[in-house]
Amino acid sequence: MKPLLVIYNPVAGRGRVLQYWSKVAKALHDAGVIFEAAATKEPSDAARLAEGAIGHYSAVVGVGGDGTIHEIVNGLMRASQEKETIPLGVIPLGNGDDFAKIIPPETKIGSKQFDWEEAVRKIAGGQTRLFDVGKIQGGSLHPEMIDGPQYFMNGMDIGFGAQTMYNLKRIPRFLTGLSAYLTAVIMTLVDYKIPKLRLEMDGFPPFEQEATLTAVMNGRCFGSGFWVCPEAQADDGVFDILVSKDVDRLNIMRLVPSLMKGEHLNEPVLKIYRTKKIIIESVKSMVIEVDGEIPYAEAKKLQIELLPKRLRVFV
Repeated sequence: MKPLLVIYNPVAGRGRVLQYWSKVAKALHDAGVIFEAAATKEPSDAARLAEGAIGHYSAVVGVGGDGTIHEIVNGLMRASQEKETIPLGVIPLGNGDDFAKIIPPETKIGSKQFDWEEAVRKIAGGQTRLFDVGKIQGGSLHPEMIDGPQYFMNGMDIGFGAQTMYNLKRIPRFLTGLSAYLTAVIMTLVDYKIPKLRLEMDGFPPFEQEATLTAVMNGRCFGSGFWVCPEAQADDGVFDILVSKDVDRLNIMRLVPSLMKGEHLNEPVLKIYRTKKIIIESVKSMVIEVDGEIPYAEAKKLQIELLPKRLRVFV
């Protein structure tokens, strides 16, 4: 039987992965998992390692945060040519771990804690399930990114959330998780400019709108605890898309508590659409966040579609 490839990012979680790696490796070994390990050293390493795993390993396991898992998903999708992938295991030790919240049993709204030991047990158990994957085309990627479509498992957003994630990269290392994200929210409030977007979705008339936040979600949560699409299911064949109207700074702060609790669905300034495809356009380049990463150097038009039941995940 082929071994599993365990890809770990030593700097993920602001050093948490490096701190726990020996315990994780021992737990996998004690559970009878036959594996080989590879550490990432620079951006896109996890994607390249995952892409090269096909034919040599029975599954790929990611140890890290959403960024590490995002790279692995992209590598697996490229290697499988968008067909069903070999299994993916997720051992969440990052700052946000929003991806892990959609793996059964689904995390309750408001929960922030994850049990990496339980993740090891799931991998050792061998049970898997197929999940949908998002695909983005268009835009110009940063030089360190691998050319081609971007795939995502959890979600992508434009506007306030994306700008907040951009600011999060500048937060001091002693802040982690939700506290770091809330600090980035405050930074964004200072000089945020609301983008005007043209949205074209299957099943809905096209429209233009100044949108403070536009989130295209396969999962339910982003930003370490903002449950923007609390009713989303990652295997139902459609995106849940949250679009906000032009919301001023005061109303953004008013909405934060309800977004953290997933209690915003009746807010008149917010609307959720469900569809398989969306085209987003803007006259000015948009800041785009994808699974916690900022992959695009410039983007004025993006085509986003859902690929149903492509990614096999240990559950």
